[in-house]
Amino acid sequence: MRRVSSTVIVVAGEHAAEVVAGLDGMRNVRALTAVERGPDQLAEAVTRARSTYVVHDADPLAEVGRAWAGFFDGTEPVGGLEVAVEETLAALRAERLVLPDYYVVLEPDELPATVRHWWLGVLAGAAPVRVVPAPPSAGAVAELLGRLQAGRWWPQDVEAWLRELPRVVPDRAGLSAQPSP
Repeated sequence: MRRVSSTVIVVAGEHAAEVVAGLDGMRNVRALTAVERGPDQLAEAVTRARSTYVVHDADPLAEVGRAWAGFFDGTEPVGGLEVAVEETLAALRAERLVLPDYYVVLEPDELPATVRHWWLGVLAGAAPVRVVPAPPSAGAVAELLGRLQAGRWWPQDVEAWLRELPRVVPDRAGLSAQPSP
């Protein structure tokens, strides 16, 4: 799975495309929207970018997140989460998808509970400073760019991490295992 020289940021949320478009033209920022490109073209544009930041709205883990939330909400067909994980892993291996350095999640408090657990539990639990909540404005996201903290990247064994997701319960996602009293 490839990593790139730019800092890659995925903006996620209802107004993500608008926020990303609002960042276009900023110095040292390459803003890309999924509407402009297909997944392969977007991955290629991300890896070829030479700006400090590449910001886009095409979450490479979107199908996994949707399937995980559906798995626990009871709306995902049996095996759907496992299929989403394997398809995402295949795309990551083939370099059709690139994991971002950061996720900026717009208005997480407005999200359904299980989806919020995906962002602020599962993903933030895997890489705590790499998931940042933000208001839905280009100005707020632009301000965040200069304040992103360094921290561990996604788990070294992404395959094992993603394959363990059916065992990550929403209300416990991101919490360290606590010893019994």
